[in-house]
Amino acid sequence: QVQLVESGGGLVQPGGSLRLSCAASGSIFSINAMGWYRQAPGKQRELVAAISSGGSTNYADSVKGRFTISRDNSWNTVDLQMNSLKPEDTAVYYCNADVYTSSRWGDYWGQGTQVTVSS
Repeated sequence: QVQLVESGGGLVQPGGSLRLSCAASGSIFSINAMGWYRQAPGKQRELVAAISSGGSTNYADSVKGRFTISRDNSWNTVDLQMNSLKPEDTAVYYCNADVYTSSRWGDYWGQGTQVTVSS
């Protein structure tokens, strides 16, 4: 069993900052890519940012220059620093990880954390 637990969401004014954190735990042998997705009401879930085990990153065009993803392979954590937040960043943010357990690779998700950008 693998669990991903997110923290750090909340309400922030436009132009503000938030930092999301996600910790993976359980029967983990190795983690490949980790990432953050978001889903706004009435919209499909979309990739926000991803990071490989080697540190290569990928961002959605809408967040480039404002969001920064980072990870700590020793602690199996991934963070998302979000700056210059806009109302359109409002969504539930989900942590995702590609994890190798005792016998196979699997795609795991956190429970989601709400981010609301509003004045």
